Amino acid sequence: MQDITSPMTLLEKRATGSLAGIYALRMLGLFMIMPVLPLFAEHLEGSTPLLIGLSVSIYGLSQALLQIPFGLMSDRFGRKKLIILGLLLFAAGSVLSAMSTTIYGVLFGRALQGSGAIAAVIMALVADLTQEVHRTKAMALIGISIGVSFGIAISIGPVLAGYVGVEGIFWLTALLSLAAIIVIVYIVPNPIQSKVHRDAELIPGQIKHVLKNAELLRFNYGIFILHLILTASFIAIPLLMRDAGLGGSQHGQVYLPVFIVSLLAAVPFIILAEKKRKMKPVFIGAIAVIVVSELGLQYFHQSLTGIVVFLWLFFCGFNLLEATLPSLVSKTAPGDMKGTAMGFYSTSQFLGAFLGGALGGWSYGEFGGSAVFIMSAVAGASWLVVSFTMKPPRYLANMLISISNLTRVQAEQLTEEILRVTGVEEVKLHFGEGVVYLKVDNRLLDKDRLQYSITQFDS
Repeated sequence: MQDITSPMTLLEKRATGSLAGIYALRMLGLFMIMPVLPLFAEHLEGSTPLLIGLSVSIYGLSQALLQIPFGLMSDRFGRKKLIILGLLLFAAGSVLSAMSTTIYGVLFGRALQGSGAIAAVIMALVADLTQEVHRTKAMALIGISIGVSFGIAISIGPVLAGYVGVEGIFWLTALLSLAAIIVIVYIVPNPIQSKVHRDAELIPGQIKHVLKNAELLRFNYGIFILHLILTASFIAIPLLMRDAGLGGSQHGQVYLPVFIVSLLAAVPFIILAEKKRKMKPVFIGAIAVIVVSELGLQYFHQSLTGIVVFLWLFFCGFNLLEATLPSLVSKTAPGDMKGTAMGFYSTSQFLGAFLGGALGGWSYGEFGGSAVFIMSAVAGASWLVVSFTMKPPRYLANMLISISNLTRVQAEQLTEEILRVTGVEEVKLHFGEGVVYLKVDNRLLDKDRLQYSITQFDS
């Protein structure tokens, strides 16, 4: 049986690190283009503000449509094969975008990039390659890599564009995808067995239960609105900073310090939310910060100083919400439905990004930059209203225990024993999968008693 206090093995560390690297390389390619594409797309044949907005965000539509099918197909055809296919599609979309001289070519290229929807497959492969007791930690490390890649991407994208052009960024993205294929083939370990993991994958039979959960729907709406606002704002901000006198290649000098300082400012509030258990007021306060930042951008977008100040304020709220929303989903979803809940959460995120680009481009073209920020502020205000009625979250963590060496009678006895352990709030036995899913309060959990309960059934 497992030791719940044991460290990750070298193989698990290698699997987690390499898969986090693949995820980060792919997201780096997507995000590097965000702050520079509006400036580049202006000069493409057939360009309109709406089409510029769509060129930034259309990847979100193909991601939303295909990430769940990719995940389900990986159960049948193999994780690595689907990841390689997704990376090839992403590389092909990058090459098409790099070679395009019309806005329509870039649109098709960006949609093709998004069709390489491998996020769910990577999470499933992580689950295949890690022990149950370490899986939550491994997925958290991948989540951190996504945040880091976003900060790096929006900072270096404008700098790289100044040296190699936006076409060069697309070519670099294609090369990064090919490098990721080498990593998946030669560095990521091969799983001994691939199976369905309820904590990491969408299970079709659970969909109706997740869609009936009002709290999970509230969080899906939240990530939808957050990425709608992010993408819409980044249609207008690069153009407005240029109009305020800052050259495109210099935009990274704004994004990098703004992102770092805002991240540092968010850390104490993340600690307050998680450690001091003040999640709801911190969460609502962060949404209010987003609304205020968009209103500030609406009033002061003609001044570079005003853009910088309120962009910093925006990222203070964004970084806080981007960190707390997945935590809230994880706390709220039943332990054996976490994968399905996160699948719909990710789909909502990509749909928000898609709609944000479309609405942002249209608003900018029809009414100017002010309209983009007003629309974003209204969207944020709707989220604020919805969030006031959220239930205070249960501060519960997910834990998995393997029972593959137990008989059904032993597994049921172990389940009953675990339920008596202080700090264990929920136990879901799935004997056919050889796993027990737990929800625990880490502040109260008696780990020694839990470990003792588990080792009683060693054979």
